[in-house]
Amino acid sequence: MAAAAASASMSATAVLIPRVPAAVRTTRCSALPPLPPRVSTSSFSSSVKLTPESRRFPFLQTKATEDTSVDTGELFDDLKEKWDKVENKTTVLLYGGGAIVAVWLSSILVGAINSVPLLPKIMELVGLGYSGWFVYRYLLFKSSRKELATDIEALKKKIAGTE
Repeated sequence: MAAAAASASMSATAVLIPRVPAAVRTTRCSALPPLPPRVSTSSFSSSVKLTPESRRFPFLQTKATEDTSVDTGELFDDLKEKWDKVENKTTVLLYGGGAIVAVWLSSILVGAINSVPLLPKIMELVGLGYSGWFVYRYLLFKSSRKELATDIEALKKKIAGTE
């Protein structure tokens, strides 16, 4: 009886083990699916002639000059001169550090929003709706375009402090 049970369990495990030839077995380290085979270029139509850009658009040709290197010493001297002209260096450093932290936090926030299943699509719809409203409100008609231009100029003056 024990021998029959053992042979039955061995046959059950033998059925569950996949029989793959050793030459076909490969171990993959990633969970990505395999790429499809490449399509050969000979299967494409040869009716399209490939021409170099220089022959197609001769007026867009540019040539490099002899002196293409950047003088790092001159660059650092210029940056040092501009840094020496700054009066309140601590404020500039605080604003720069705050900007870096703000970009980092916004990247974390966008990543968190993106991980919620339905929220990215809703945000895309909101952005699309706002873009449509902005085009209708400011760009569609000539008078509203003029209004937008005057608003932008007023904002520029306010930021520059000339108002």
